[in-house]
Amino acid sequence: MVSTTEAYLAAHPADPNALISVRGLKKYYNKGAIKALDGVDVDIHQGEVVVIIGPSGGGKSTLLRSLNLLEEPTEGAVFFEGVDITKKREPDKVETGPDGKQQKVRGKKIDINVVRQKMGMVFQQFNLFPHKTVIENMILAPVQLGRLKEDEARAKAQKLLERVGLGDRADAYPIQLSGGQQQRVAIVRALCMDPDVMLFDEPTSALDPEMVGEVLDVMKQLAHEGMTMVVVTHEMHFAREVGSRILFLADGKLVEQGAPDKIFDKPESPRLQDFLSKVLI
Repeated sequence: MVSTTEAYLAAHPADPNALISVRGLKKYYNKGAIKALDGVDVDIHQGEVVVIIGPSGGGKSTLLRSLNLLEEPTEGAVFFEGVDITKKREPDKVETGPDGKQQKVRGKKIDINVVRQKMGMVFQQFNLFPHKTVIENMILAPVQLGRLKEDEARAKAQKLLERVGLGDRADAYPIQLSGGQQQRVAIVRALCMDPDVMLFDEPTSALDPEMVGEVLDVMKQLAHEGMTMVVVTHEMHFAREVGSRILFLADGKLVEQGAPDKIFDKPESPRLQDFLSKVLI
């Protein structure tokens, strides 16, 4: 029997050229009474800076966290680099054996932790280990996962810290840093894993106003360097200046999307018009 998701994918196939392709994504809570996501389709291409805006409770963070399955979807599919990561295995393949005969080869098991290593994520809270220094926080994952030797990881981490103006804080502890500095460390910690995409979940919402700019500047720098980014934010100036595409989510639905000029200057949906009238003051 064909599942609802399979039937939807047959009619709305994933974009094979997209880095991330989301189809029919739904996330329900309380037996369907709360529809955090209610059928979202979106494609994210390499080099794009996709900024997600919308009212609180509209589904922004749920969508972002679904991209690496921190939120397990109720229904729908998330394709990353051409593979449906909501499945347990990649599709079976038919290959030609040494004897010239075709044989069925079972698809590889999908390790979601390996997928997540390719998706750097920065949260509202900085999530730094308080008992470890800045550089120890940064090298922990690449060393433990065998990506780099410790001396290689330290050299790489030091270069990243220098890029964000924190080269002299490598041996400091998180408590000795300001909120803005801690968030910059969180960003470069994610970069230590050489991710293919960076996911930002309201990275400035926990910061004092005077610290917001220093974090946004780092994100702008990443965007200019061509990093693929998906950003949930309430910073409309950043969205307009840096975003290559804006998604407006409300009530669990992707209401409207487009280039920043279209979204901010020529919004089509009444829901988006009402939202902008309240936030662009």
